[in-house]
Amino acid sequence: MTTEVAVRDRYPLVVGGREVSTSANMAAQAPGTGETVAEVPLADAEAVDRAVEAASDAQPPWAALSAAERGRYLRDLADAVREQAERLARIDAMDSGNPLAAMRNDAAYGADALDYFAGIARELHGKTLPASANGLHFTLREPYGVVARILPFNHPLMFTLFHAAAPLAAGNTVIVKAPDQTPISPLEVAYLAAEILPPGVLTVLTGDGATTGECLVAHPGISRIGFTGRGATGLRVMEAAAASGHVKHVTVELGGKNPLLVAPDADPAYVAEQAVGGMNFESSQGQSCGSTSRLYVPAGMHDDVVDAVAARLDQIRVGDPLDPETTMGPLVSEPQLSRVQGYVEAGKSEGARMVAGGGPPDGVPEGGYYLAPTLFDRVDPGHVIATEEIFGPVLSVLEWRDRDDLIAQANATRYGLAANIITNDLDWAVDAARRVRAGCVWINGRGQHFLETPFGGYKDSGLGAEGSMESLLSYTRTKVVHVLDIGAPT
Repeated sequence: MTTEVAVRDRYPLVVGGREVSTSANMAAQAPGTGETVAEVPLADAEAVDRAVEAASDAQPPWAALSAAERGRYLRDLADAVREQAERLARIDAMDSGNPLAAMRNDAAYGADALDYFAGIARELHGKTLPASANGLHFTLREPYGVVARILPFNHPLMFTLFHAAAPLAAGNTVIVKAPDQTPISPLEVAYLAAEILPPGVLTVLTGDGATTGECLVAHPGISRIGFTGRGATGLRVMEAAAASGHVKHVTVELGGKNPLLVAPDADPAYVAEQAVGGMNFESSQGQSCGSTSRLYVPAGMHDDVVDAVAARLDQIRVGDPLDPETTMGPLVSEPQLSRVQGYVEAGKSEGARMVAGGGPPDGVPEGGYYLAPTLFDRVDPGHVIATEEIFGPVLSVLEWRDRDDLIAQANATRYGLAANIITNDLDWAVDAARRVRAGCVWINGRGQHFLETPFGGYKDSGLGAEGSMESLLSYTRTKVVHVLDIGAPT
């Protein structure tokens, strides 16, 4: 690595404010070099039990605090994250392979999420309902209890903070299952939280899905689960929750095969900039559920757009994620690299034209999991690279001639997470936004997220939404109270 990052050789598991031993550890690797940089705990069933017990003990007094008091705790944690932001961003860049500049943005966004939910928690309130002429009928918003949050590998620091913020603000205690591949920054957050929050309020468990994740999902002390990750894994989480013998509220934010729809009035250079930005090449190497991996271009401007995108990809500097000059790092692991390379080979074998990338770039560190940003042209709607989520730096260009057929192609996928539209024609934009089957649509933008708005998908892209008041409400249950006779005899 260009610059060393200070990490521990071995990270302990902290539960309820105390270190807990585990029978085994896992290796945390730096994808930029393939080297092991730390050992982290493999939390087994006993560790999960202890975490749930600590969270269960901590939850009633945490919920008994006012929303303002919980908010002060969360703001203190946000301040601590900001104080440690550079160190945490460097850890994330090393551990995930994402460029350092992007991880600095993640640290800032995660701290902002804590502040945001700390503030809107004071708006959690029930309603009075005119259900009868003489009675008083009202609702209360109450937390679930212990919430499990299971995270993906692509934004470990930001997701730990963002996905814990809403349930904590609502009065739940939270157990975060850190990503297998990127566990270090979530553990660092746990250590910061142990100095600020009451013991047991926020716990981070590291381990694999089969050992730690399944124990957590099936645990009778967990009544609310939020999962973000691959669709197949999300289905297994839902199945395991249903098979646990206990009713659990499960929300899942899953994959996407998101279209970018280009109208005939668009400027090719602008399209290229938005296509590269929407693919998240320069933030997570395309490893994002929101990446717009299907670029639909009008036939009349097809060649100009392909040339502009290829030229923009030439400007991306792939390399050591800790190098300030790097704009795209390695993929997160060797299995992930192998998986994405398999899609590259599938695209070539099916007859698509590879315009750029497809292999390791020159000049990258040895041992790392690098793949150059890859562009395919002449992609058929039925090709594997046009139908399956690749979760890597592979962009497919498809040509369209008929507007109705364009919308039909955009919707011809099992997914429905997001879509981007590029046009200066307001009627065209609004019509397309209404007809595309996606939970989030950007017009002339590149996938920017706002804490004040919900994010979630249609179809196999998930259930529920993250962000905004909608997310906060989803971590509470509604209780109705009927006062029917104030003068009842005693």
